[in-house]
Amino acid sequence: MKKAIIAVLVVFLGFWLFTDPHGLATTAKDVGGAAWVGVSALFTKVIDFITDL
Repeated sequence: MKKAIIAVLVVFLGFWLFTDPHGLATTAKDVGGAAWVGVSALFTKVIDFITDL
């Protein structure tokens, strides 16, 4: 089942890459930026927690 889901995901991303590469790049940039903000906030909260101990 996992292999089928991964295969469908790869086919979808490949299709997206060939049909709209700019849209895929923009989406990847936005997702990466949001992930970085989330990870940064998480580490800031962990540092604040450890400091308060």
